[in-house]
Amino acid sequence: MKTWIHRIAVTLTVTAVLAACSRAGAGLDAMDTAPAEVGSLTATVGATGTVRPNQLGTLTFKTSGTVGEVRVEVGDRVRKGDVLAVLTDESLSANVLLARADLAAAEKALEETLESKAAAAQAQLAIADARDALDAAERRYTWNQEGNRATSDTLKAAKAKLAVERERMERAEAAYRNASGDLSEGGEKSAAFLAYNNARIAYNRALSSYNWYVGHPSDIEQAQLDAEVAVAQARLDDALREYERVKDGPDPSDVAAAEARVAAARSTLEQAWITAPFDGTVTDGMVQPGDQVGPGTAAFQLADLSQLYVDVDVSEVDINRIEPDQEATLTFDAILDRTYVGRVTEVGTIGESLQGVVSFKVTLLVEDPDEDVLPGLTAAVNVVVDQLEGVLLVPNRAVRVRNGERVVYVLRDGQMEAVPIVLGTSSETDSEVVSGDLTPGDRIVLNPPTVFEEFGPPGGGGFFGRQ
Repeated sequence: MKTWIHRIAVTLTVTAVLAACSRAGAGLDAMDTAPAEVGSLTATVGATGTVRPNQLGTLTFKTSGTVGEVRVEVGDRVRKGDVLAVLTDESLSANVLLARADLAAAEKALEETLESKAAAAQAQLAIADARDALDAAERRYTWNQEGNRATSDTLKAAKAKLAVERERMERAEAAYRNASGDLSEGGEKSAAFLAYNNARIAYNRALSSYNWYVGHPSDIEQAQLDAEVAVAQARLDDALREYERVKDGPDPSDVAAAEARVAAARSTLEQAWITAPFDGTVTDGMVQPGDQVGPGTAAFQLADLSQLYVDVDVSEVDINRIEPDQEATLTFDAILDRTYVGRVTEVGTIGESLQGVVSFKVTLLVEDPDEDVLPGLTAAVNVVVDQLEGVLLVPNRAVRVRNGERVVYVLRDGQMEAVPIVLGTSSETDSEVVSGDLTPGDRIVLNPPTVFEEFGPPGGGGFFGRQ
């Protein structure tokens, strides 16, 4: 009984499949198709990130007091060292007020201390430079003499490298001479020639290195080496004599002490105001004249907007395709109908794992920002990782997997045929065909019926045709 029921089920299944295939065969002409074409392909890696300025800082007060003057407003551009806000003298502590007088006295004392120091310092620097020059000249002299240019191990390595490169060059030359084709046509002959040319360059470099190691200076080169040592020695002697003449200057400990007093007084006095630590734009102001502030009270946010960057997280699957200087396109939800150009500046080398997903930080420079691109905006980034020209393309939506291999279905002689292909680089819409029985102009089925995926198209494989 069970056998009888099973036979009926099999018969019904095959009948249904045959009917489906018959309907599919009758509708081949109405299927959505596109020709296989030769064209260009741009492969990208996508990610999202947030725009940030080149530099960003929150400026705070270092002492307590009352804000007497605010010299900038939000949107103002400032230079490094510009004073942005000042506390009133009446509200400052005594040590800050006294620092003004201390600074004047310390600067005067330092100036008096340094009156005779400059010449001695310059003479010492000249001696150091002259000694370095003499040491370098003597090293060049010794190093360039015959027998001194290489150790025995270095010479052995040079000989071995020369032999290896000669053998590689000879093999490459033989491969080039035996290769078929023509250089102007590319293919095997061109590839063999490039390999031979590279091998010949490597051999010539190895030969040049070996000849230098075993060589000796020419008469002119030897005379130049002798002259360099003599000139360097004469300059050192001159520098020593000059130092002896001016060495009786101030005690170094006195100079250090005077400089420390100036630095301490200036540091204390500068607590009375806030200065810009770098060139930038004031993006936020948190104080007004009359405000009472203390150490750590935030006053301004300063951003260097001269360059804008976007930091994105790229999956470990794609990170090895990202390199510095690659171009990218950037779009923003807040800026409609506008695409910006970016360039990769940094690629992270240490991944971070979040919920089992490993990603790497990649930084891009926005190369053409305008007033609409603001720090904090979310950017959709597509980094161009590959650009191919003149390759055979197939639409991604036409590619299927059958029996473990990628195929596309092609209409040929009124029949649908599964064509195995090997794909290379892919974009969001198309893929490069590296190999397969596919030629430009072949009509590719974009929406093959599901039944073909399971059983194969009529006349094209599966239960109904050739495998």
